[in-house]
Amino acid sequence: MDEIVSAVMNAIHNAGMVEIEVSARHVHLTQEHVEVLFGPGAELIPVRPLSQPGQYLSEQRVTLVGPKGKKERTAVLGPVRKATQVELSKSDCVELGVKAPVRESGDVKGSGAITIVGPCGTLEIKEGVIIARNHIHVSTADSVKFGLKDKQKVSVEVLSERPVIFKDVVVRVSDQFRCKMHIDFDEANAAMVSGFTLGQIIR
Repeated sequence: MDEIVSAVMNAIHNAGMVEIEVSARHVHLTQEHVEVLFGPGAELIPVRPLSQPGQYLSEQRVTLVGPKGKKERTAVLGPVRKATQVELSKSDCVELGVKAPVRESGDVKGSGAITIVGPCGTLEIKEGVIIARNHIHVSTADSVKFGLKDKQKVSVEVLSERPVIFKDVVVRVSDQFRCKMHIDFDEANAAMVSGFTLGQIIR
């Protein structure tokens, strides 16, 4: 069965298509902030792996608090990072009353502020809230197949009931990546992305 799935995915990639995944609001934390929120010595507890190798959904949840509202039971993803980062959709930002720029993951300088509440503590971050720019994770091998380079920008046509073309999609290449495109729920709703959905890469 695994061989069949692998053959199908290789055929999809060879055709210049990519599977689209929807990323819900979530938080990445530093080890220091894990301990602020969940107690001294606390560590993130993996529940299930994500599509990108080494990444996982943790057992822990937090509440995000903004000037206009809050989002309870927000997912925390692991492993820990060098900088705490909160990824929201534009709709989340409106509901919370938070201002956040569209940025690539990791680019948090001068980004939005928010309060993060855990069972053992509260954390007020002055920057770290972003609306994640849609992007494609591409393995080094697949980048050769696609003819793509790291940081290149492409367009992607969503092959759904409501076809949408996303422009300026950032390509991210690494030996550690699996070939997937990530969009948020606002983008998914606009393009009627549900379940297994493919996108055609347009150069």
